[in-house]
Amino acid sequence: MKSIISDLRLKYAEKTWNETFQLVRRCMDKSRDESKPCELLGRSLERLQEVFNVSSMNAMRSRLEMIAKQRGMGFHITEATCYLTADLFYLEVVLLPSGGVEEVKVAPHGGSPVSSESLLQLLRSKNFADFSMKLEGLFTQYNIPGDNDVKLKLFASLQYLGKDLQVLSHLSRVPEDGDPQMDMINNSRIGCLIAGKEDCPLTIQFYTIPTDGMKTSIARMEPVVQAAQVTVSPSDATHKLQMASVIPQPPQLDLQGYPVFTPLSEGPYETFPACFLLKLQPAIPMMLSFVKKLSQITDVTIPDVDLQWAPLPKLLHRGSLSPNSHGETLDEQDTIFTVPLPGDVMHSYIFPGAAWEVPAQRATVMDNIPFTHPAHVPALLELLRHQCAINTLLRSCMCASPGSARDLHFEVLPESDTSFSVTFHRPDADSLAVLLMDISDCHQINCSLFGAGIGDSSMDEYVSSVLKRCMSVPVTLQALYSKIEQITSTPLSPSRTSTAEAENDHSSPSITTLTDANTTFSQSAAVPEDGFTISGSACYAMSVAKSELLSEINTSPAVNPYPFAPVGVFSHWITNNGQLSELI
Repeated sequence: MKSIISDLRLKYAEKTWNETFQLVRRCMDKSRDESKPCELLGRSLERLQEVFNVSSMNAMRSRLEMIAKQRGMGFHITEATCYLTADLFYLEVVLLPSGGVEEVKVAPHGGSPVSSESLLQLLRSKNFADFSMKLEGLFTQYNIPGDNDVKLKLFASLQYLGKDLQVLSHLSRVPEDGDPQMDMINNSRIGCLIAGKEDCPLTIQFYTIPTDGMKTSIARMEPVVQAAQVTVSPSDATHKLQMASVIPQPPQLDLQGYPVFTPLSEGPYETFPACFLLKLQPAIPMMLSFVKKLSQITDVTIPDVDLQWAPLPKLLHRGSLSPNSHGETLDEQDTIFTVPLPGDVMHSYIFPGAAWEVPAQRATVMDNIPFTHPAHVPALLELLRHQCAINTLLRSCMCASPGSARDLHFEVLPESDTSFSVTFHRPDADSLAVLLMDISDCHQINCSLFGAGIGDSSMDEYVSSVLKRCMSVPVTLQALYSKIEQITSTPLSPSRTSTAEAENDHSSPSITTLTDANTTFSQSAAVPEDGFTISGSACYAMSVAKSELLSEINTSPAVNPYPFAPVGVFSHWITNNGQLSELI
């Protein structure tokens, strides 16, 4: 046997790749069991294909045949045309004698072939890896469950759904944002609908982060656009799905501006063991209360067998897109993130584990949202936008940067499933303050600032406007510090001076100013670099009276917001000081 192998190696040592390739093909053609070709020869053929230069029509045919078999598709040849076939679509590839590609067409079942420029360019550039991935996406798009009859009916139902979503997307409305594209994505009923083509599914772009100039200096923590593909999927339960458009023409609108849909009792529906699906790209971490709302909208049970639950900040940090995103461990549960800002200022944000580990703050990563009717889509998108807005704000505190020098320290605590607060050291006084961020929905985000002497509605409005423009907690707090410094640096009138002296009888902060070309930052000199010990009265408990704060916050029962012994960084300060004194 060794002698035979040695002779074979010697015989083909000087052969070209083309001759070796043809030999492997002949061996595979002579396989004893056509249903189970030799795996070793198959792997050898794939390796040869990767290094073989496609410079002839036969070589291109062989490469396309191999890709089709890898994707579970059929392959047929008619003169200079190759057909890659599946149950509900096929590809038509017209070849040139040199091995080049003249045209690529995609044809859905019952439809005419349509040219695909994206697939054509991939084959012309001989980018077979991306072509194979694109083909896999196509196969997934048309991978509808059931026998041939059910496949065809579900495919038709999906097309009717797409037509109704197109009608929803064209309903008139009043623009809410200056940027038309951003307004369409974030505010329209159905987002930005990208019509499905033969080589890509129907896609909805429904959320994007504002591109405010204030945020350009901070690394983005989320994709530019959040999207969802519309497809169909098998289901354990049966559902009624439309077999015609359910929006009468012309559409009749209700008081909210939505079309009146044809009732289930009147429309043509059929029952299938399947449902429509929003395939989220990328997946979205969602809180337990939001997952329950999904089922309430669609009346489709979301099985929790495969769902992995964890505190929301952990899921957001785990899915962060920033390569430098890493947090320091303060103890077994608490995590600190260091966020760089313009002017060489560093913020540190602590997420106390004990506060976020409560059941009310559990979350899971959702990648598919089932539904059965086009009327569900606008409500689902609003709920997804709401969660995306919360995730964006929390993620903005997780853009971790290496280094231990921090200028300002902040503690992030949950207040409910739609609000959280940030505790920080005031730049104008030796005391603490709280900024409550309430995200009622993706369009209503309000801030409330708590602390003695700073209960000013105009300040709340200013901070809220900044937060909505940039959707970044660090940038908002940066602007807040600058605003407070601006106010405190303004000369006081005699009456205001006496009031200020009474309020600050025990506080004499020293202000250090950090400036760059655009922004001025202030920091109390009483805050040490390590952030865990402090002299003077800055370590005292929060000044906000418990009744004053709780009346403004819809607190989850499992969370005890701001007792007189705060957790996290500030509790370390209080413990080290060893005493509790007057309020702010």
